[in-house]
Amino acid sequence: MKFVIAPDKFKGSLTGFEFCDAVEEGLSMVFPDAEILKMPLADGGDGTIEVVKHYLKGEKIMITANDPLFRPIKASYLYSAESNVAYVEMAEASGLNLLNKQERNCLYTSTFGTGELILDALKKGAKEIIVGVGGSATNDGGMGMASALGYQFLDKNGRELKPIGKNLVEVAKIDTSNVPRKLQEAKIKVACDVSNPFHGMKGAAKVYAAQKGASLEEIESLDKGLRNFSKIIMEKYAIELQKIKGSGAAGGIGGGAIVFLNGKLNSGIEMIKELANFDIAIKNTDWIITGEGKLDEQTLSGKTINGVVKSAKLNNTPVAAFCGSIDLSIEHQQKLGVIYATSIVQGVSNLDQAMKFSFPNLVYTTYNFANFLKFTYKGNYIR
Repeated sequence: MKFVIAPDKFKGSLTGFEFCDAVEEGLSMVFPDAEILKMPLADGGDGTIEVVKHYLKGEKIMITANDPLFRPIKASYLYSAESNVAYVEMAEASGLNLLNKQERNCLYTSTFGTGELILDALKKGAKEIIVGVGGSATNDGGMGMASALGYQFLDKNGRELKPIGKNLVEVAKIDTSNVPRKLQEAKIKVACDVSNPFHGMKGAAKVYAAQKGASLEEIESLDKGLRNFSKIIMEKYAIELQKIKGSGAAGGIGGGAIVFLNGKLNSGIEMIKELANFDIAIKNTDWIITGEGKLDEQTLSGKTINGVVKSAKLNNTPVAAFCGSIDLSIEHQQKLGVIYATSIVQGVSNLDQAMKFSFPNLVYTTYNFANFLKFTYKGNYIR
């Protein structure tokens, strides 16, 4: 039999690589001669950089960049000199994980560090840059990122503004005279798995700013700033961000990337699958085993498991999902297209215990699944 193991991570518990190892161990107990292909995946969120490194075969470049509060930190990106492709993960320099709880307030944070990583990649010779925008601490519409790349944002008196969320409402003019030509020549792709508009009830601030430390009053201020920013952008570039799905991703950096990087928003999982040549690799596979920390209705919209199922359907290959927890109705599972779905948790346990024993629990779950295949269906899925 041929199995492809293609999971996302279990956040805080198992990496995608560890998931693959655990499933391989469980399968091999029952099918010692099986062909097992380990293909960890991701959807562009934080942690994607390690998965991309696996397929891009690039070098990890470490530089000093600004964190969300303009403090110098060491941050990295991937670069392949062979293909001139770079991968920049926003969370490396602009991530919420870089701040403690008391520091989190996206009124004052910036994506400037992400722009510094992009600029360094351009200087290295990158012709194509993939930007993963998950896990941000920001709501600056990409103003910080653009500032690091030479854009200047001025108020009505011509004074340059600090590129933070609070100042979006003050932007009256955008100066592009210092933007490097290399940026205009590069191909920029943004891994984006949300469809939020730039502002409004479903926009960047009102949906995500609270989890980044903003109060209700500050959220209103940020949303007002995004509205002003989109108005200035419309006047200068004739781009109506509010009508572009995903422009509100990661505090509006989705829209900022469209305008200031001439970037294209793409499904994160689809981009990672493309890097991995996933659709080719899974041909003639008996089962694909995938998983993530929590399987729920959100999985239907752009998450890793959804991307795996889409590819599997092209080859009529059944998919099994082993997850930390499952909150999904039968109807939604049918809609998703997963044939077999189960939580790996053994017995009665709290979250800490479940996370601590994820690896052996996953081995055990896989072993039982493999036994099910061997002794009930004799290794053949009945279609």
